[in-house]
Amino acid sequence: MEESLVAENAEKLTTADVGTTDPTEQRTGPLPKRTIALGTLGSLLILISAFGAAGILVHDPVLGHGPLSWLRYGHGQMLATGVLYLGFSLVVWAWVRLGRHVLAGRVAPRTVLLAAGCWIAPLLVSPPVFTRDVFSYIAQGTLPLFGHDPYVVGPIVLDMQSVVQNVHPFWQTTPAPYGPMFILLAKGVAAVTGSNMIAGVVLMRLVLMIGLGLLLWALPGLVRHLGGNLATTYWLAIAGPMTVVHLVGGPHNDILMVGFLAAGTLCVLDRKHVLGVFLVTLGVAVKATAAIALPFLVLVWAAHLGGATRGFNTRNFLRAGALAVATFVATFAAVTLVAGVNLGWIQALQAPTMIVNWLSIPTAVGEAVNTVVNVFVDTNKSWFVNTTRVLGALAFLAIGVRQWWLSRAGGSDAVRRMAFVLFAVAVLSPATLPWYLTWGFVIAAALPWQRRQLAILVAAAVFLVLTYSPAGEDMLYNWPFIACALAAAVLAGFSLLRVDPLGLFADRREELVDVNTPPADTPPADTTAKV
Repeated sequence: MEESLVAENAEKLTTADVGTTDPTEQRTGPLPKRTIALGTLGSLLILISAFGAAGILVHDPVLGHGPLSWLRYGHGQMLATGVLYLGFSLVVWAWVRLGRHVLAGRVAPRTVLLAAGCWIAPLLVSPPVFTRDVFSYIAQGTLPLFGHDPYVVGPIVLDMQSVVQNVHPFWQTTPAPYGPMFILLAKGVAAVTGSNMIAGVVLMRLVLMIGLGLLLWALPGLVRHLGGNLATTYWLAIAGPMTVVHLVGGPHNDILMVGFLAAGTLCVLDRKHVLGVFLVTLGVAVKATAAIALPFLVLVWAAHLGGATRGFNTRNFLRAGALAVATFVATFAAVTLVAGVNLGWIQALQAPTMIVNWLSIPTAVGEAVNTVVNVFVDTNKSWFVNTTRVLGALAFLAIGVRQWWLSRAGGSDAVRRMAFVLFAVAVLSPATLPWYLTWGFVIAAALPWQRRQLAILVAAAVFLVLTYSPAGEDMLYNWPFIACALAAAVLAGFSLLRVDPLGLFADRREELVDVNTPPADTPPADTTAKV
C-alpha cells in the first residue's frame, strides 16, 4: 500500500528537503497511482451521475426521452444523486491521501498537477454540478445579441425558451452583476453556440479555464515571494474540491477573476507594475471584488520605486497611485467600449444582496437575533438582517483600512494582508456563496501553512461544497443534512492528520512529516498565515 512507504520516506527526508519550494530539490517517492486513480474514478462517477442529479436541462434533447431518461426522474434521480455523492467522496478521499503524500514530501509539484488534471478532465464535459449559474451566464451573454442591456433587464425578456427556462428562477428577472469583460466573453459563447445549451455549457467552461491557466502560471512565482511550499500550494489551490468541483465542475466565473488577480499580483511583485495592474483590472472587469486588491498593489508598486526609504513614502505612493489609476481607467474604458456596454453594472451589483443565507456572518447574526426575539414577540426578519448587514459593512471597512495601512511598507506582507481582506469581504458582505471564499484563498495558498491549519482548510472546503445540492439548490437550512455535511467535513479534516481517524483499521499507521515545519536544529519561526 502507498501509506506503508511513509516511514521509509520520512527517514530519507533531510533538513534540506523541509519546506523547499523547488521541485528539483525535493525528494519524492513513487507515483501515487492508486490515489490518482481513486480521484479519477470519483470524477467519472460525478460525470456519469450528473446527467441525472446535477444542473440538468429542463428539456434535455439527449436524455429527456429514451432508455436513459429514467436517470432524470424519481428513483433514477435518487440513485444518480447517491452515486454523485459517492463520486464526490472518492474525490475528497483521494485529495486527502494526496495531501498526506505532500506533507510527507513524497510527491513533487508536477505530480500534484498530474493528479489535479486527471480529476478535472472528466468535469470539463459534465453538466454543471452544485450550481446552475452557468445557464445565467449564457443567458446574460445572449441578451446583448438581441439588443437588450444586460445591466437593465434579466433573461426573462428573451424570446428563447430553451435558454430562459434553464436559468434558475431566482435569476431570471435579475440584471447581470458582472463586468464588461465577462459580458464580452459570455456574448462570444452565446454567439457561437446559440440556443444549444449543452454546447454552451462546455464552451463556457473551456473559456473560463483561461483563469485556471493564469493561476497555474502565477502560483510558482507567488510561492517564491510569499514563502510557501509549491506542492502544498498546488494541492490547495488546484487539486482541492473547491477548484475541481465548484470552480471547474460548476463552473463559476470566479475562476477567471482569481486567475487575473493572481497573475496581476505576481507581475506587480516582479516589478512589472503596469502589466500587473492591467491584469487585475481585467479581473475587476469580470467581478468587481478584484478591485479590493488594487490599493494594496499600489503600496507594493510604491515600495519598488527608486529612492524610497524603508516604510511609507508619500511621494512614491502618489506616483504609483497616479500610474495605477491611469492604467486602470484606460484598461477598463477600453474593455467597456469593446464589450458595447456601459457602467450600469455598478447598479446591478446590488443583485446578489437578495441572497439570504447564514454563510454571510452579518446575515447569520441578524437571523440569530431575530430567532431569539421571535420567542417573545413577532418581528420582521429583514429589520435585523438589514441592520447587521450595515454593521458588517462598517466592520469590513474598518478591517480593510487597517490592513491597508499596516501594508504601507509594501512587499509580500501587503499581498498577505490583501488575501485576508479578500477573505473578509467574502464573509462580511451581505451575501456569501461558497465559491466566494476562493477570492483570497488562491493567494493565501502560496503562504506557509502548518499541518493543523491545513486540516481546518480541508474541513472547510468539503463543507462549502456540500452546502448546495448537486442540482444547485441551497441546503443551508436543511439542518439534518447540514449536520451530516459538517460531520463529513470534520472527518475529512482529521483524515489529513491520521490515516484512520475512526480506528477502523488498527493495523495501519502512517507517520506524517510536515514539509512546512522548520528543522529541529533551527530556531522556530512564525510561519503561520497570521494577519
